[in-house]
Amino acid sequence: MADTDILFERRGRLGLITLNRPKALNTLTHEMILRLERQLDLWRDDPGVVVVAIQGAGDKAFCAGGDIRVLYDTGRPGGETGRNNWQFYADEYRLNTKIKRYPKPYVALMDGIVMGGGVGVSVHGSLRIATERTLFAMPETGIGLFPDVGGTWFLPRLPGQVGMWLGLTGSRLRGADTVAAGVCDWLLQAAEISSLLDLLATGEVPAPPLNRPVLEHRDEIDRSFGGDGVESILGTLERADLDWAARQRASILAKSPTCTRIALRQIRAGAGLDFEDCMRLEYRLARFCMTQPDFYEGVRAVILDKDNAPKWSPATLAEADDAHVAPAFAPLGDGELVLP
Repeated sequence: MADTDILFERRGRLGLITLNRPKALNTLTHEMILRLERQLDLWRDDPGVVVVAIQGAGDKAFCAGGDIRVLYDTGRPGGETGRNNWQFYADEYRLNTKIKRYPKPYVALMDGIVMGGGVGVSVHGSLRIATERTLFAMPETGIGLFPDVGGTWFLPRLPGQVGMWLGLTGSRLRGADTVAAGVCDWLLQAAEISSLLDLLATGEVPAPPLNRPVLEHRDEIDRSFGGDGVESILGTLERADLDWAARQRASILAKSPTCTRIALRQIRAGAGLDFEDCMRLEYRLARFCMTQPDFYEGVRAVILDKDNAPKWSPATLAEADDAHVAPAFAPLGDGELVLP
């Protein structure tokens, strides 16, 4: 990793983090995660820093996720070799927890693409800023994963069934819709970010407006995604006889059956857990997914070969039943995630 992949600077009373891999859409490497955690510790104990902000370099992405290609290369072909990635997830989830519990204001400038690991270093902040260029999604079930980096916590706490819809379909939200969905607090024009940073440098953190836009299809989302099981949700969408519902159903059926089953159970369970227990659960799920074939096949199909024709194993929801995913949720004993 280059030392310039993540930058830290002081601007008055502001500690500013810049994810600086614009050609790679600012994706997070393991070393970036470790350096960010160390810097947050330093600024936490520095009385001269009263607010922290994080941004992405360039105008395309805040952060498009973790460095999936590295996880693929170090973990394939699945099985026990997936152990190589367990430490990455442990460190990433500890960072997410540290951001959630950070004692100083943490402002996330979510300009551009925000997915996967980029969600984990932004959405748990105390002020989440969207712009007209924001493109937010949790598309993990489409590559054989589950909506992690704290999705277990924040998805069930979005309004109505919005979180379940996002987690199962990987639907994309743009600009104002991120505010309507409760993912972000405030919509600013990208051109206004510089002025906001100047204000933060004085130590002042503005309060976002109280009014929120309305999310399109919100009523249909709440009606369709409240079922107890994946089959129930698919059945409701099929009976709706709407083009929108048909698209959501097709999207779910294209995803990994195993990870779709995991995601529904995970999001429902997260509603009753505190943040730390959500992250411990995600670590169990990550360890399971790293030893399953769907992650490696999903990355191959979507990111490497780009044929978008993954061959999931098991291939159907009927085969990827509750018994199949039950081991993913089992306690790890001495292997549980240790949090700060």
